[in-house]
Amino acid sequence: MSLVAAEGIDVRHGRLRVLHGVSLRIEPGEIVTVVGPNGSGKSTLLRALIGAVPLSAGRVRRAPGLRIGYVPQRLHIDPTLPLTARRFLDLPARVPEAEAQAALDRAGAAGLGGRQMQSLSGGQFQRVLLARATLGRPDLLMLDEPTQGLDQPGASAFYRRIEGIRDRLGCAVLMVSHDLHVVMSASDRVICLNGHVCCEGTPAVVSAAPAYRELFGTGTAGAP
Repeated sequence: MSLVAAEGIDVRHGRLRVLHGVSLRIEPGEIVTVVGPNGSGKSTLLRALIGAVPLSAGRVRRAPGLRIGYVPQRLHIDPTLPLTARRFLDLPARVPEAEAQAALDRAGAAGLGGRQMQSLSGGQFQRVLLARATLGRPDLLMLDEPTQGLDQPGASAFYRRIEGIRDRLGCAVLMVSHDLHVVMSASDRVICLNGHVCCEGTPAVVSAAPAYRELFGTGTAGAP
């Protein structure tokens, strides 16, 4: 059974139709990446799949008891708030110490538990968010542009970390990304979105698709 299945979903923001006729499935254990230009509805799609925005048409089905871990595109924490990374994992409910340390280890943040959240670099902050998202061992890990602000080596390392977490937890991964070169080496399947699904398939299939090349050009097929 698919973990998540969207069938012909539409989402509107007022009179603006952000998504129209989008259908997709996420299967256990696969890494799926959504790419598309700015304003194409990528973040809205993730929020629609978890039920955070209402649908104007279509439906989303989720596997019974599905556990989802979510890494948002942005998270603002008041810089005056004294909050360590370890205490951050306790929000909104206290997490056993062994479970918290295991999550930090998985995310490559083992030494960050005692650091203040506002003192972390961009990459460190993202690893702590990733640790929090893996608490409870999700069936589906969803990430909305998790490497935004990271350089290419940092992004590549982060994606390798995600692959390792998929292998260790056996979860599926659905992420939005703008790192086109890295995506092509880190994904089992790519979905090209521009309000609707332009094309989807393996990285090789999508990179050769006319719709993908029309949006991104012909120089984005390879991976570093």
